[in-house]
Amino acid sequence: MNIHHSTSLAPAGATPARSGQLRDARGGLYEPAVSPRLKVLLFFIFASVALLGATGAYLVAIRMMEWAKSITYTNQFTLWMFLVHIAVGVVLIVPFLVFGFSHYATARHRKNRLAVKLGVSLFVTGIMVGISGLILIQLEGLPQIPTGTWSRSLAYFLHVLAPIAAVALYIMHRRAGPDIQWKWGYVWGGVVGAFVVVMILMHSYDPRKWYAKGSAEGERYFEPSKVRTGDGKFISETTLMMDQYCLKCHADAYQGWFHSAHHFSSFNNPPYKFSVDETREISLKRDGEVRASRWCAGCHDPVPFFSGQFDNKDFNEIDHPTAHAGITCTVCHAITNINSTAGNADYTIEEPLHYPFAYSDNPVLQWINNQLKNLLERVSSLGGILLHLS
Repeated sequence: MNIHHSTSLAPAGATPARSGQLRDARGGLYEPAVSPRLKVLLFFIFASVALLGATGAYLVAIRMMEWAKSITYTNQFTLWMFLVHIAVGVVLIVPFLVFGFSHYATARHRKNRLAVKLGVSLFVTGIMVGISGLILIQLEGLPQIPTGTWSRSLAYFLHVLAPIAAVALYIMHRRAGPDIQWKWGYVWGGVVGAFVVVMILMHSYDPRKWYAKGSAEGERYFEPSKVRTGDGKFISETTLMMDQYCLKCHADAYQGWFHSAHHFSSFNNPPYKFSVDETREISLKRDGEVRASRWCAGCHDPVPFFSGQFDNKDFNEIDHPTAHAGITCTVCHAITNINSTAGNADYTIEEPLHYPFAYSDNPVLQWINNQLKNLLERVSSLGGILLHLS
């Protein structure tokens, strides 16, 4: 990012620069302080900082909008960007320290003391950004800063504001040496800006709807029950039957549910199964179909009902897993609106927003999922933001 200075800009008495030599801001001959190998590392750092800056600006914007409007803007894309921000930040720590100490070792005795002091200040500021980020992550088993305390709030605002100071220090540090080739800065800024635009576009898409399927009947599928899904489509049985996922954090609630009437509300309850079978037999003789039994399904059989099993002619009320699910944790907590007090399940349910890897059986990915969930719950409390996440 250096450009050649004209020798005519050198002060009187200065040694004329040969072709290809550089001069610092004071007109003296400049010896490059970054070796070719360090330049490769520096390029990686610039790329990582660009990604961190873009994702960081996006995440701060989401939080500020949620704080200002008391509306949850966090969605699946936000969660992934949060994970990317953390992953890139952690990976960058070692290369940044290696570059910083190597660069200091070769440049600490240079005559341009202003550039050295600004470089040291920049390095220290970068370390502050990394330390504050690690403090905010707070992995299980490591010392924890209590949520809602001034110390945690201080770490958060330091992590947000220190990068701004680092940018200013970098510009001053570079201006103390040869002139900056601003065209590279414009390219870097343009790439970051383009990435932010892409993130805004991606934020408007909901991946939960990409592969959603519904009944050929449309919303009539749910009748005569009054229940509806948010988009009129089915909700995956896997999503609705995640009680073991809830158990990991809410053991007491799980045990209470496991022995409750909610758990045994469906075909796993013999008296209820008998009643439904009787209803279907009568309605088949009267109407030529068994749709009338869906009057009960909105409350008693939400998992097979919302996942489309009532459209499945081979649905087995005894052996199918959804027949024994009952009213699961997700069913209750995914209700987004009570449409009226008319009863008969007049509510709207939507597929909940899960953290990345919530469905994975891989223990490492599940560990990442748990850490991200715990972290976001702590972060949301700083601004009083309620993230309605399962």
